[in-house]
Amino acid sequence: MTRPVRLGAVSYLNVRPLVHGIADDPRASIRFDLPSVCADLLARGEIDLGMVPSITYADRSGDRIVPAVCIGSDGPVASVAVYSRRPLRDVRSIALDSSSRTSAALTRILCARRWHIAPTFTPRAPDGESMLAAADAALLIGDPALFLDHRALGADKTDLGEAWTDLTGLPFVWAFWAGPASGADAEVVARLHRARDAGVAALDAIADAYCAGDAHRQAIARRYLRDHMRYDLDPQSLAGLRAYYREAHALGLVGQEPELNFFP
Repeated sequence: MTRPVRLGAVSYLNVRPLVHGIADDPRASIRFDLPSVCADLLARGEIDLGMVPSITYADRSGDRIVPAVCIGSDGPVASVAVYSRRPLRDVRSIALDSSSRTSAALTRILCARRWHIAPTFTPRAPDGESMLAAADAALLIGDPALFLDHRALGADKTDLGEAWTDLTGLPFVWAFWAGPASGADAEVVARLHRARDAGVAALDAIADAYCAGDAHRQAIARRYLRDHMRYDLDPQSLAGLRAYYREAHALGLVGQEPELNFFP
């Protein structure tokens, strides 16, 4: 590309390893926003590539995916969870973090397929205490979930990454780089691969910088990046992504099971 590629990244800790090696590259500009905002920016053409929630791709049939890079998990993810003060079987209402559609859809899938409940759902701003005051349970994602002291709220934590893998035996893909066919060329894709590799090689340093001045959070962040995050969009992860689209389509949460098309 002749001009800097415009990247829209998620404003959570989990994306920092993917941009660690490109943050100072003059051939790229990066802005950080909530996942839902990244999707909106991409729709308006204000960025070339977005780290978009997985469900967004189902609505944009002409987009392509940067191969081999994602924000994923295989088992517990730590940063996407339902919090409740009663057993899940007794939950009748869930407040959904308004920041991401992907996790909200996954919550609906798990309610139907794993927990066998049919609660009402209400989008709310991500604040655990107020959400639990308004509903039996609360879905939180990203940093608000990762750093929440749920025990102080008297709540149990049900990890959605763990629940998905228990249900399917597959990893879950939370987000990936995607955009229109004109959004990236092979050189941009290669730069994003190198950025991912540089970030994965510096996880502890990234965690410490992100949580500078708070040793407790630094320890949580280190464990999170090392033990819970997966950054390779490998065949198993792609199988998990396709399974998610199948389940979402079966519940009417997306209009189609999208074909996965990739940049070269």
